[in-house]
Amino acid sequence: MLVCPYCYNQLTEKDICFRCTGRPGPEGDECKPARDESQVRWLSISTPLPPCFEADGRRLTARCPHCHGETPYRACPYCHSRLPVDFGKVDSRLIAMIGAKQSGKTVFMTVLIHELMHRVGRDLDLALMGADPATIDSFDTDYDARLYRDHALPEGVRAAARLRQPLVFDLAMDERRRLASPREVRTTLSFFDTAGEDLNSSESVELNARYLSSAHAIILLLDPLQMPGARAQALTGTILPDPGQPGFDSPYNVLTRVTQLLRTPRPGRSRRPPVPRGRSSTRIQTPMAVAFAKLDSLEHTFPRNSALTRNPRPQRLFDTRDSLAVHEQVQALLDEWDGPQIDQLMQHNYARFRYFGLSALGTLPTSTNTVTHVQPHRVHDPFLWLLSEFGIIPAMRG
Repeated sequence: MLVCPYCYNQLTEKDICFRCTGRPGPEGDECKPARDESQVRWLSISTPLPPCFEADGRRLTARCPHCHGETPYRACPYCHSRLPVDFGKVDSRLIAMIGAKQSGKTVFMTVLIHELMHRVGRDLDLALMGADPATIDSFDTDYDARLYRDHALPEGVRAAARLRQPLVFDLAMDERRRLASPREVRTTLSFFDTAGEDLNSSESVELNARYLSSAHAIILLLDPLQMPGARAQALTGTILPDPGQPGFDSPYNVLTRVTQLLRTPRPGRSRRPPVPRGRSSTRIQTPMAVAFAKLDSLEHTFPRNSALTRNPRPQRLFDTRDSLAVHEQVQALLDEWDGPQIDQLMQHNYARFRYFGLSALGTLPTSTNTVTHVQPHRVHDPFLWLLSEFGIIPAMRG
């Protein structure tokens, strides 16, 4: 069973539709662009497009029944989004990334993708590229250029725009296993930039249900500055989240709603991650990376030689010992920041989870939300852990 990286509905390869190119057919007939109601329903996109039509999605091309022109553009049968070129032909793993309002999710996503395209990509010998024209244009203009060229924080999602089209990337790298030759693996990464309010009530969280329930892994970004203990220790000059703003909520409440969502059976949800040997089948099996952001504002409170202050170079082996040291320190800090409730919830509901601490900017933004220099710290850690969980990169145990 496949999963669309745009609407996260499940489908088979045969179900895949095609979209007309919009160019004149062999007899001169031409399909005019029009509003696609499926795109409006699933993604709130009303841009006029040439028509979608049913055909055998196992083929690489199909002939439009209206203009009779041939098209290679395969599309999801639900949201009608144009699918990546190799969709259904290569392995695909979808990583969902979510975060509460004011958690810095958009900044984290921007910096992570930039790092994967540059420094981390070079160190890991991987290639990352936008999977569709909308992703290429939107990421370059609205995210990357805004932060790295204009030195301005990316704008948050407008509350009125309930859902943007996800940013979808194609990642290629060699999968290296012991006693086996390298094999190229292609992974689809899908980041959806929902409004922060979408994680602050049970009703709005339901809008993201199909994303979370179909994802192969989840990165949940939380803001320790929304916890009483950490908030009181923040470095002078830190811009603190405003409890008076609509949508402000505690990380524990956000995590609770996400957990309830993942534990609720959904119609048509047929794919379940395999249960590793020795782990309880009653716990959620989807790997969950719980990442705490903005640690540059709390670094002065960490003990000397803290694992959280180290900045190891990305490598093609996942350093399990270093990751567990970070996990254990965050686990201890959680009790200090907000009591034991978050860790207890994770222990009793998730079979595969790991804590991370990071700073996407590495420095405090000014009161005008400008950034002079981006110095990310451990921003790639959650992603590398998930690659090791997928078996794409080996884990170094000793």
